[in-house]
Amino acid sequence: MRLRLPLFMLCAGVLPGFLSVVQISYAQESALPPDINRHFINPDFDVWTGRFERPGREVYDRRRDIVKATGATRGMTVADVGAGTGLFTRLFSETVGSAGKVYAVDISQVFVDNIVRISREHGQANVIGLVNTRRSVSLPARSVDLVFLCDTYHHFEYPRDMMLSIRAALKPGGSVVVVDFRKIPGVSSAWVMGHVRSNEAVVIEEIKSAGFKLVEDNDLLRTNYFLRFVSAPVKK
Repeated sequence: MRLRLPLFMLCAGVLPGFLSVVQISYAQESALPPDINRHFINPDFDVWTGRFERPGREVYDRRRDIVKATGATRGMTVADVGAGTGLFTRLFSETVGSAGKVYAVDISQVFVDNIVRISREHGQANVIGLVNTRRSVSLPARSVDLVFLCDTYHHFEYPRDMMLSIRAALKPGGSVVVVDFRKIPGVSSAWVMGHVRSNEAVVIEEIKSAGFKLVEDNDLLRTNYFLRFVSAPVKK
């Protein structure tokens, strides 16, 4: 689509600023099917536990290796965003210990309520449930050392808004770990090719455009990539 701007805008030097607004506006529009998250409005928790926490799913089989690779340690505050059934929430809870804290963040109230319930049943008092919105992780400012996104980024309807809210939630020196599906024609499954919006290269550029710097690209996994980002220095 070509934009036709009035002559006065060109003459007044408004063009650069206008294009920036347009680019940001397009970046904010959801590129996902409008019903991609419909399954999580009122999910059957037991059914999804069976899907997410099953042998043969790479992130389940390598779950402890993944948590170790994040660098989470005792006393940290971690946000498991898109926590689902709480698989990684529980592991992070063990890792950070009673001196630490884990936010189980999900768009589904059902998921969050059940994660908190199960955590309490396992004596994990350091887990805090938090229901987020389509545009924000809803975390307090400068509250977390690590934000963890596992097979979640491709479900963000407004990725730029979400990443900006994550950036605001990070403590100085904090990082974001993104684990998501590799989308490679002829290699990835038909489900991935049809379900996942963008490949790794696009995801990296999107996250960098929200004010982050890529500091690690770990080849730990086969069907998923593992990326670590930190907040990029503000340009003066």
